[in-house]
Amino acid sequence: MTEQRNISIHVPVLARVEGEGALDLHIRNGIIEDLKLTIFEPPRLFEKFLERRETDQVIDMVARICGICPVAYQMTAVHAFEALFDTDVTPWIRDMRRVFYCGEWLQSHALHIHLLAAPDFLGFNNVAEMAAQHATEVRRGLRLQALGNDLIALFGARSVHPVGARCGGFYHAPDVNSVNAIHQRLLDAREDATELLRWTAALPIADDHQHFVSVALRHEHEYPMNKGRIISSAGLDIDVNEYDDHFREFQIAHSTALYSLLDEQVYLVGPLARMNLNHDRLPPALQTLLDELDIHFPSDNMFHSIIARAAEIWLVIDEAIRLLENYTMPQQAAVACKPRSGIAIAATEAPRGLLWHRYELDEHGLVCGARIVPPTSQNQGRIEQDIKQSLQAFGLDKDEDAIRLHAETVIRNYDPCISCATHFLRLNVHSE
Repeated sequence: MTEQRNISIHVPVLARVEGEGALDLHIRNGIIEDLKLTIFEPPRLFEKFLERRETDQVIDMVARICGICPVAYQMTAVHAFEALFDTDVTPWIRDMRRVFYCGEWLQSHALHIHLLAAPDFLGFNNVAEMAAQHATEVRRGLRLQALGNDLIALFGARSVHPVGARCGGFYHAPDVNSVNAIHQRLLDAREDATELLRWTAALPIADDHQHFVSVALRHEHEYPMNKGRIISSAGLDIDVNEYDDHFREFQIAHSTALYSLLDEQVYLVGPLARMNLNHDRLPPALQTLLDELDIHFPSDNMFHSIIARAAEIWLVIDEAIRLLENYTMPQQAAVACKPRSGIAIAATEAPRGLLWHRYELDEHGLVCGARIVPPTSQNQGRIEQDIKQSLQAFGLDKDEDAIRLHAETVIRNYDPCISCATHFLRLNVHSE
């Protein structure tokens, strides 16, 4: 029987997440009466900064939204503008953009798995404690993250806030020697990726099953990254231009990030959602490895997100190897784009999930309105729902420290990028 008691838990600053947020939890007589994932980081107002900017200025500016996933913001803006301008890029540009994106997934997932999430599953307070007993695994994580950063820099000139992307392609093409060197590193990383997947599959993961709706892009023949239709496990299948017909953003008092609903229900985006909806798009060798490890998707256990991230690391290393094999310099690294007025919309898959952009351009090709919907703001409602359901299964009769740690573990499992989410705030001014 659950102990009849009142518990108020306040976590003023969430550790091992990007950005600043807090958790308030109130339990009365074994029932969660109130739960708030409070995001208090100041709004960054990026959409407003983008107004009156040219498209290539926007591409560089949106990279500053996130130091961990700048490629996602750049590529989503690029695809939106190119769709409006009817720009046809070359196969080389398309392939190298996918490699560019592979670098971001690799570094982001490696960072989260090894430095942020794994300590929770293994009972450590931080990665420094974990490294004392798991030095090999931590070194592997840092090695994979460095490889991802270098893959981004190969096309972006630098790994943080890269500047190599532009409408129509890239500002430059990497030389053959640089590509061959990183291609060999990717080949060497295959063993790291395989061992990582085996390691995450063996972690002591709670048997925590829940019902949730997965949302991700779906491409006609490849695992989704840059393009695709928006689908869900509840039967949604729409073009990215139809996003507003089904998804709704709104503001609540305790968050500077907007909440999102799909047909008035909370939903999940991110690696587990992608894997749930696109596991049939994985290469045969990865599917075989997952079968050998008795890993099966779709999964209704949110804690399997760490395994989904490890599988995606294996995937992007394999993809980058394939796309950079027999690399040759292109005749041109970009094609011409002719700006025009209209509405530019696109969606891509950031490491943390679906990222949607909408821009209004005037007759001079300048942005006169922008709207950006990051993955973390879309997941905020699902995180709160998950905490409630997971804590009930965990047991509200546990001591306060155990309840607090479990709630934080649930939050970190989503790898929330809080700074990305706080890009907008609706401000109502009343004056007399």
